[in-house]
Amino acid sequence: MTSRFTELAVDCHDPERLEVFWCGVLDFKVIDRSEGKVEIGSWVPTVEDVRVRQMSATLLFIQVPEGKTVKNRLHLDVSPIDGSTEDEVTRLLGLGATKTDVGQGSDRNWVVMADPEGN
Repeated sequence: MTSRFTELAVDCHDPERLEVFWCGVLDFKVIDRSEGKVEIGSWVPTVEDVRVRQMSATLLFIQVPEGKTVKNRLHLDVSPIDGSTEDEVTRLLGLGATKTDVGQGSDRNWVVMADPEGN
């Protein structure tokens, strides 16, 4: 018996706002929605599919009352697949991302960005 990585849960104030942002970034669709939470992914998971093979994980945005107070210890790396990094940065800024300085320096070929809630 083994476990499967099925979803990444993100605490947030506004699950719908993050759903719109991350669906735009990753071309994901809403899989499930209920009060205070939204799950998005590139596929609709079934128990049978998950048991048979490792599938792409989903993102689960869960509404919580407290705000973000410290740096996240986990982050998502995304890479453009059909354009330049510069073009993708411009697109993500248009979706609501912000550039973020975490001490990476200016000599990097990657850009640190935050989603609309600062993740």
